[in-house]
Amino acid sequence: MMHRFVLTAALVLCAATAFAQQRPLRTEDPETIGAGRILLEAGIDYNRDTYFPVSGLRGNHLTFPAFGASLGVSSIAEIQIDWGVYQQLAITEQVAGAPLSHLLQLDGNKTDDFGDIHIGAKVRLLSETAHRPAIGSWFSTRLPNAGNESGLGKDVQDFSSALSIGKTIQSVRVVANIGLTMIGRPTEAVAQDDLLIYSLSVARAISARAEIVGEFVGRANFANIVTPGAEDRGLLRFGARYTISGVRFDTGVLLGLTPRDPEIGITGGFTWVFDAFKVP
Repeated sequence: MMHRFVLTAALVLCAATAFAQQRPLRTEDPETIGAGRILLEAGIDYNRDTYFPVSGLRGNHLTFPAFGASLGVSSIAEIQIDWGVYQQLAITEQVAGAPLSHLLQLDGNKTDDFGDIHIGAKVRLLSETAHRPAIGSWFSTRLPNAGNESGLGKDVQDFSSALSIGKTIQSVRVVANIGLTMIGRPTEAVAQDDLLIYSLSVARAISARAEIVGEFVGRANFANIVTPGAEDRGLLRFGARYTISGVRFDTGVLLGLTPRDPEIGITGGFTWVFDAFKVP
């Protein structure tokens, strides 16, 4: 029995390191995918009662495909690209007085656009040991691909950076992020909002192939005056992952904790990691 438990735990830990967490979670694991490896992930996200405070639109939001790619440039570093290629909002309400509502160009009760591209990198600073968690650092820049005419974009860039801490205890992986995000103001030139970002995730292996996962993701604005689009946010996400022949399939449910967050959401997709090239 002990031999079987040790073998199962070893398989789970190897899989966790190779996939470096990710879908359906958003908390960044300090572990990277490894030198010369590529991680590809894609899925569908559907969120009910999503609010866009800058444009004043509220509705049911679909993103397809939610695409991501990570490139392992060394044993401790990777480059990341994430892109919700196409997004559509079935509008249920249009709130008057939103900052950019006068720029909207809508045709009926639906609007769509390309999604914003996120480009970033992650570096593992310290490896995990029996008595010490792994520690890493990551950053990401959001490019303004979605336009404010559709109501789904802001035409400004954001930048986020955080410290990541992760520890495996038997069959449970716990990861925490804490950092800062700088959000550009679409109504003011050369202005931004600085918010604290934080998250905590837990992944519990129930077999060598299957995991159940959950996380809390939030952000806080401590400014005296909070501009639209820079409000406090909070999300709970629960899901499951199952690996078949090197491909990990996932599904998850999202619950919003503030009036600015989606009421509920669902997601499903896959992650594939493979050896692509040799790092010199």
